Amino acid sequence: MSQCNHEYLLFDVVKSTKLKYRPPEQDVIRSALGETEPARKRVKKSRTAEVPENKADQCCLPPASTFPAPVVTPGDKIYHDPDYPPQSVQECEDDGLCTDTPPLPVTLSHLDDWRAPGNSSKTASVGEAQRPRADDVVDYLSAFYHSLPVKLLKIRDYRFTTWDDEFSPEPNRPSSKKSTGPSYIGLATNKNVVRIRCRPSQSGKRGIYAAQLNLEDLIDTAIMVLPKDAYALLMLIDQDLYEDDEDDFCCGRAYGGSRVAVVSTARYRPELDKVQRVDRIHSWPASHCYEWIARRHRLRPSYKNLASTREMADVEGSAVAAAVLASNELSSPTTSAQFSVLWLGRVCKTASHELGHCFGIDHCMYYACIMQGTANLAEDARQPPYLCPVDLKKVLRATGASERDRYKALLEFCEKWKEDRMFTAFGAWLNVRLKQLS
Repeated sequence: MSQCNHEYLLFDVVKSTKLKYRPPEQDVIRSALGETEPARKRVKKSRTAEVPENKADQCCLPPASTFPAPVVTPGDKIYHDPDYPPQSVQECEDDGLCTDTPPLPVTLSHLDDWRAPGNSSKTASVGEAQRPRADDVVDYLSAFYHSLPVKLLKIRDYRFTTWDDEFSPEPNRPSSKKSTGPSYIGLATNKNVVRIRCRPSQSGKRGIYAAQLNLEDLIDTAIMVLPKDAYALLMLIDQDLYEDDEDDFCCGRAYGGSRVAVVSTARYRPELDKVQRVDRIHSWPASHCYEWIARRHRLRPSYKNLASTREMADVEGSAVAAAVLASNELSSPTTSAQFSVLWLGRVCKTASHELGHCFGIDHCMYYACIMQGTANLAEDARQPPYLCPVDLKKVLRATGASERDRYKALLEFCEKWKEDRMFTAFGAWLNVRLKQLS
């Protein structure tokens, strides 16, 4: 991948006749927030944020250079579904979080093999990158959902096991010479063993892993073990997942009404980025790089009225520009430790997104936001880790936390992982946002 300095950033959607999505107007966003009280202070007119002179009865929204519009390129979810209905705070109101990955018995050693991609699918050496630790994901979620207790759920006899007629109402399907393993495995939870369907990974270049586990069966298991005193439960799985026969794979899913979610770490391995077409150079925050967005839409860039990234950070006080500059100061990951943190950051983002659904939050159509839907892993990498103003208000009402305290908790977490571009960029974004709030 070639390097890019991201000299110019785009905070609105690109002007293209093929792109049907248009961000909601500011009065629509104010209505979604449920805020119509007079603005407490005027916002200086700039390239990135304006308050109309005759709109004194409207609340001030954060600048677009801190909360930009979604990055929408061909193939993205919003590109194909521009009319997906946005969810207001009121609509959301009307309508212990994590469990560790189960250990494997010796009799299912092949299931351990399913946690690693085949040699033909490895496209980059990342050394011995370590899978994200559940404790680290818990720490991140504790900051993201600040003021709510987030704990590891300890389940007695929690393990994968074989599945046989003793537990099954129907016999296993006959094995074939092409089979990579059993049709079912069992997942032991306290006194029960739940049947989990398995299948060989799909053929073609996306058949990265030998086999996959069925996500719906794992969701059923999560519902079964959700404690009565817990609001929601997140199950982390190292194996690759599929949801139905039409899927190649699935990274995660939440059943918000049941308050459970399942997330797989498998597809977020950095060594798979090339085969999965993940552009690390233009992952967030560099997903707002103007030249890159224009190329994706096959447009000739026009720099009229655009300030440079450095000017945006120094003059406009842009949180996104500050994040880009902070990210640029770090080199691309080369060590196993750096790749391990890159992997952790990706899982943390997806975990926070899926748990957001457990709070009743739908996919975001207002801003670039962690609650945006994604159509592929490349788009997933371009989504920001933060909540937009609309979805942030939903979370703050659910948790009872203050915006400032939540940001401070997230900043403290980011400062522990300064070797990673995403966490470093998020830390810079948080610092600017905290200054804006003060």
